[in-house]
Amino acid sequence: MTSHIKTRAFTLIELLVVTGIIAIISGLVLVNNNKFGGAVLLENLAYDMALSLRQAQVYGISVQRFNGAFGAAYGVHFTQSAGGAQSIYVLFADAINKNGVYDSGELVQSTQVAQGYTISNLCANATGSEICTAASALDITFQRPEPDAFIRISGAGSLYESATITVSSPRGDTRRIIVYANGQISVQ
Repeated sequence: MTSHIKTRAFTLIELLVVTGIIAIISGLVLVNNNKFGGAVLLENLAYDMALSLRQAQVYGISVQRFNGAFGAAYGVHFTQSAGGAQSIYVLFADAINKNGVYDSGELVQSTQVAQGYTISNLCANATGSEICTAASALDITFQRPEPDAFIRISGAGSLYESATITVSSPRGDTRRIIVYANGQISVQ
């Protein structure tokens, strides 16, 4: 009597099919991971801008010294990205001529936006009408003793009820930072 020992093993075709399936799933995971990473960087950028606004608000309502003087308004100056230029936003102390906009010599901190990410749109809202086309620059300042925001576009003297700063990723995703005249700051 002969006994047959049956061995179990994978055939070459089965191994190739399983390897192919694993390669396809790994590729999908890596593609989605890059997209997820870009979304996280965009969200971090939006929250960093909101934190810079909050820092200006805290400096503005507290007694923060700038160049030996107290009582300066603090703000953040945004400029819209144009022609592929890298975006920069500036935390400033409105101490020189106290006009509510950023002038040279008032720099506290300059922040460069990560490569490929841009400030794509600046808008201001006055009594229900949003102005976006004229807003190539946006200044938001905070002055003691109130936490209220003073919002000006393109260096104009008019004050607005709210402002929206839109940041974009290289993939076209966007996040908005909204600042209201009452001092509320939110990221959407």
